[in-house]
Amino acid sequence: MGDATNTLRVLVATDCHLGYMEKDEIRRHDSFQAFEEICSIAEQKQVDFLLLGGDLFHENKPSRSTLVKAIEILRRYCLNDRSVQFQVVSDQTVNFQNAFGHVNYEDPHFNVGLPVFSIHGNHDDPAGVDNLSAVDILSACNLVNYFGKTVLGGSGVGQITVYPILIKKLQGSTAVALYGLGNIRDERLNRMFQTPHAVQWMRPESQEGCEVSDWFNILVLHQNRVKTNPKNAINEHFLPRFLDFIVWGHEHECLVDPQEVSGMGFHISQPGSSVATSLIDGESKPKHVLLLEIKGNQYRPTKIPLMSVRPFEYTEVILKDEPDIDPNDQNSVLEHLDKVVGKLLEKSSKKAANRAELKLPLIRIKVDYSGFMTINPQRFGQKYVGKVANPQDILIFSKAAKRAKGEGKIDDSERLRPEELNQQNIEALVAENNLKMEILPVNDLDIALHNFVNKDDKMAFYSCVKYNLEETRCFPLDLETEDGSCGEGGPCESSSDVTISSPG
Repeated sequence: MGDATNTLRVLVATDCHLGYMEKDEIRRHDSFQAFEEICSIAEQKQVDFLLLGGDLFHENKPSRSTLVKAIEILRRYCLNDRSVQFQVVSDQTVNFQNAFGHVNYEDPHFNVGLPVFSIHGNHDDPAGVDNLSAVDILSACNLVNYFGKTVLGGSGVGQITVYPILIKKLQGSTAVALYGLGNIRDERLNRMFQTPHAVQWMRPESQEGCEVSDWFNILVLHQNRVKTNPKNAINEHFLPRFLDFIVWGHEHECLVDPQEVSGMGFHISQPGSSVATSLIDGESKPKHVLLLEIKGNQYRPTKIPLMSVRPFEYTEVILKDEPDIDPNDQNSVLEHLDKVVGKLLEKSSKKAANRAELKLPLIRIKVDYSGFMTINPQRFGQKYVGKVANPQDILIFSKAAKRAKGEGKIDDSERLRPEELNQQNIEALVAENNLKMEILPVNDLDIALHNFVNKDDKMAFYSCVKYNLEETRCFPLDLETEDGSCGEGGPCESSSDVTISSPG
């Protein structure tokens, strides 16, 4: 982009899920190899910093092995004699809420050549009495600049103020305001965006030679984007219009090419995960990271493929539509599925020709078995041991959804599959019985139980009860009607009412 000294170069990645499948002999190294490749790309491209969009770790309490490997990779690539060509000019004690209160490369005891900036996701979010996460450990080690950690203040739905990290190139005039919003429960953040003055965005003050309009505004967040349930996702139109670029974490499908949001003026990039954690169609798309080059108010995106990612092929089969299958002959079903696996293996081997390291591929076939008997997936996969990375769950069975009474219900055959069961929550399991709890919502109890068990949060249930009691006092249950109105003759506050405020 012309003058290199005035161009800020940022490598963007999200959802690395370090430690995923760490007990699986075949796949245990996948997440670390992908993350090391990301750091290697950052080094090769000589970027100013690496920007991570949450879920760096897969577990809220990662194992010692996972923590050590993460620290080793970061130490290997981040600590060196290379000079950092930008400065942070905002109040760093506000930006970085740790005991040191400054960006890591300014510490005289460390040679940080590749700064890493990261928010937390839902997998590595803060928990417990001290509200700490695994990312806090990396921050205390001075390997990661952890930002976007918010403390919900006020009563009822709560209030947050989002302060930007103000970054300027040492030479030239390029200035970036980096906003971060670590994961907040979607339903709560959704309501906050629709409550006046609940979310406040602080803008840089005008200075000599740098007006507010001169800043290039980036937001990194980690929330649901697919709006299957509008209350459990964040609408792009909730976000302020002054933003220029948004890095969207949490969604694993790689949609890395920036997309303009109609009527909002900003672009969104969804890099997706660097390791496949769910064997679904969206995860089988090629994985990429994004090189973002910013000069003034202009940017140039370049997507870079990740070559160390394990190959993954996905397809769907509807048995009743296949002419060579006899519903009364299970062998014909097996023969057909074997042919499908063979084609996927052949397809994968052709793609792997240009890769340095050959890895056993992941294969997933979603089988609509309406009118047929199911097949034991473990028995089917035995013949593919040593040929695929997941022989035990190549097949997943489903039936065509019945769209009459139970539209949107989860098919029993899929719900009860062991590998899918851990992704279900209390809310999904009781939804069909129409159970309702007026004061303590089922999904809130689900989250409290998850935090209590997985995050060792002894105060999880107390916090759940306290929050819902406060919400009930502030928002009486009968105020919101079935049609989404407030019951007072008008619609609820629209998303355009997010408060944009300036410091002062």
